[in-house]
Amino acid sequence: MTWTETFHCEICGKQKGSVDHWWLAWMERYRPPFPEAEERPLLKIYPWDNMSAHDADVKHLCGQACLQTLVARWMNAAIGASAQAAPIRHIR
Repeated sequence: MTWTETFHCEICGKQKGSVDHWWLAWMERYRPPFPEAEERPLLKIYPWDNMSAHDADVKHLCGQACLQTLVARWMNAAIGASAQAAPIRHIR
């Protein structure tokens, strides 16, 4: 019995081969150095590493185009979250 390990791109679903230029990404919360500031979302991106690829929270990305799609989605979500958290200001 052999074990076959497969990874799939989070964006397009492509299965990882042996000669691909894949990336890993995951999200964390950035804690600012002073207590009055609010936490911010943080996206970390790394070149493929087999050990890190097994982390339950990591996103697998097949290349630059899918990585850019993930970054764009993350930016839109972060902007949306910031807009919801910001107080409403009335223009006079």
